Formats: sequence, C-alpha cells, structure tokens
Amino acid sequence: MMYYILMADIVDSSDYSSGPLMDEFKQLVKIVNREFDDSIESPMTITLGDEFQGIMGDMSAAVDIIFRLEELIVERASGFKLRYVLLYGEIETPIEKKHAHGMLGKGLTEARNRLSELKKTFNRFETVSLTVSDRLNKLFVLFQHFVDSWHEKDRQVVAAFLKYGDYKMVAKKLKKDPSTMWRRERSLAIAEYLVCKELMKELTDAVH
Repeated sequence: MMYYILMADIVDSSDYSSGPLMDEFKQLVKIVNREFDDSIESPMTITLGDEFQGIMGDMSAAVDIIFRLEELIVERASGFKLRYVLLYGEIETPIEKKHAHGMLGKGLTEARNRLSELKKTFNRFETVSLTVSDRLNKLFVLFQHFVDSWHEKDRQVVAAFLKYGDYKMVAKKLKKDPSTMWRRERSLAIAEYLVCKELMKELTDAVH
C-alpha cells in the first residue's frame, strides 16, 4: 500500500556531543509521537543514532509534524537542525504500529536515498512523489529561509511570538518594552513566517 513516509536526520550530527544530542533528539521524537498519536500509522522511530522514520496516512499531518519539530527546536533551544524527506511511496509489508522498524518497501528505500542525496544540497526539506511536491518544495524554501534566519539570541522572542501572537502580550510576558517587541516582530518576519505556514496548510489540507 501507499503511505506518507517521513524521514529526518540531524544536520552535521558529528559536530555535537552525542550524549546531550541524543537525549534532546529522543525528547523531540517523544513529544511529536504523543501529540500526533491519532494521525500516525507507525510512530516516529529513531532507526540510527541521528535519524528517525515514521509513517502517516495523511500528508497534512506529516507537514504539521515538521512544523511542530521546527518550532520545538526553537522553543527548547535544541541547538541543532533537522533535514527532512517526505515521500509518498509503497510499503509492501504490514505496518508496524508500535515502532517504525521491520517494514520493507520501495518507498522506504527511496526515502532513505533521497535523504542521503539531500545532504549534498543546502536544503533541509524535500517532498517527493506528491501531487503538490513542486509547489510545496518551493514553499519549504521560504519556510527554511525564515526559520534559519532566527539566531540563538532570537530564540526566546520567537518562541514567545509563536505562543502568544500579539506583541503587547509578548512584551508583557518577557518584561520588555512594547515598542521594542513591535520592531522585533517585524525584523524577525513573524507575520511572513505565519503566512507561509498558512499557505502550506491550505495546499496540504486539500490533498486527500
């Protein structure tokens, strides 16, 4: 049968200390598996030290998981970035419901090959064999531009805007000057980032 296969790995994982890195990576995977339990066919499972795979029956849910992971990395100051391949492909063996191990299929093989090829580029996102892949990949270029423009010093402010929205509320929560937060909202392109996400959601929600 055909499924949405999501694979991801840590960019430049060899540059990090393996202990703290793996602990944080495991926590991210645990959070998305819990929050998206109803949408997952086979849970995100760490298959190698720095890589996971999971199976979804719905493309919109897979993209939501990517959004959530990216925002969790900002919120938690995880200190690393992930590279993703989302591929609609064939899995020939029964779906493992408890963990994404022990399954075979052309889709899994192609997704892993694509993830390996993606390492040769500057892109962190690729969708393959989907009816909207061309448009979605272009939007992911914009999405990556926004996310990767946020530096470590921006993390707390970005996370607050994603949580509270209004700059006055952000200023109150962070005990900052409202006019400063108004300027920060614009310099961090929060509104543009949210529009990009909205367009991606409209595109993926239309696919059944």
